[in-house]
Amino acid sequence: MRFATYAFEGVTRAGVVAGDGIRPLPPDVTVLDLVRSGLPAALETGAGVLSGPAVPLADVRLLPPLAPPTVRDFVAFEEHVEGVVASVSGGSGVVPEWYEAPTFYFTNPYALLGAFDDVPVPPGSRLFDFELEVAAVVGRDGSSLTPEQVEIFGYTVLNDWSARDLQRREMKVQLGPAKGKDSATTLGPWLVTADELEPYRDADGFLELGLRVSVNGTQIGQDLLSNMGWPFAELVSYASRGTWVRAGDVLGSGTCGNGGCLAELWGRGREIPPLAPGDVVEMTVEGIGTIRNTVVAGAELPPVRPARPRPRKRTR
Repeated sequence: MRFATYAFEGVTRAGVVAGDGIRPLPPDVTVLDLVRSGLPAALETGAGVLSGPAVPLADVRLLPPLAPPTVRDFVAFEEHVEGVVASVSGGSGVVPEWYEAPTFYFTNPYALLGAFDDVPVPPGSRLFDFELEVAAVVGRDGSSLTPEQVEIFGYTVLNDWSARDLQRREMKVQLGPAKGKDSATTLGPWLVTADELEPYRDADGFLELGLRVSVNGTQIGQDLLSNMGWPFAELVSYASRGTWVRAGDVLGSGTCGNGGCLAELWGRGREIPPLAPGDVVEMTVEGIGTIRNTVVAGAELPPVRPARPRPRKRTR
């Protein structure tokens, strides 16, 4: 089943996507409510509206499928790491520590955009980039979960928009990414429940979904989600170690390889220009759907004030 959040005639609602329409759920029900109710109950609620009237998809604005409490983004594709390290940090190869355990950062849940929203260039950035990912939505609360205890409610497409010039500066301070990553994250077009994607699961527990990304109609990258270093259940398990994950938390796979972002290709010597206003980035994930965003000019803000020189006084 496919759950969506949408705006229609000035009202925001949740609904079930079927064919070319959305069947509205009751006005007081959100997709996050459905996730927290558990997958069986959510499927029952969704089935209850399938025979009702539909709002044409062409008439609505698709919003991010849910309002997650937190968004974590992993870096789970070895090929991506190999290419992007050279571009962002000036290194080479994959550091041994990457293989030891999954790595993630927390990104900004207030910067989520819908599947077809415009995306402003972050203030001060001249090296704007996309990142093709899939996100899993946690289906139950838990702490220090084993992979077998993890429940995933569903999956959606994620574009982790990145200001590479800001990110490069931040990573030299060995903290972040911060402003290099928190201006925009696209989620969409809807949330596909985990049961729909089980036929794609391979013998090692990975989802063998095709991923593609194009800019202005020209394909830039293509990969399989099953090329991740860890399956999603292990990522959620790691995120819960010594702390909590909650139903509705979003966890990104990290950028796929083989052209999942421009920075990977820059690191391999490919001369491709960064994104600029007017560029259209389209991502398609097999079994989930397509998101398409147009880059637009961002806010022009004053330069950031540099730090003052270190004070020399030791006492008052």
